[in-house]
Amino acid sequence: MFYKEVPEGIILYVKAQPGARKDAIVGEWADSLKVLITAPPEKGKANEAIVRLLAEKLGLKKSAIRVISGETSRDKRVLIQGISHLELNTLLET
Repeated sequence: MFYKEVPEGIILYVKAQPGARKDAIVGEWADSLKVLITAPPEKGKANEAIVRLLAEKLGLKKSAIRVISGETSRDKRVLIQGISHLELNTLLET
């Protein structure tokens, strides 16, 4: 399972692949959500791109999503607020 519900919201486990040809959410991969992003892994650009992509896909403001660990790693934990796990599953399937 690529997420965990916590009192603050949902923690999403993300496997990032920076420098991809396009921004996309690929699907579940090894208990994480694999996310492709065109941004390079430097100066937080990849993290910003992940937040922007998730906000767009989930219909949330960027302020409702933040990287809480793994800022310099491909394996990240992202806190998402303002959405239920059922909504998360539905929106990520489309």
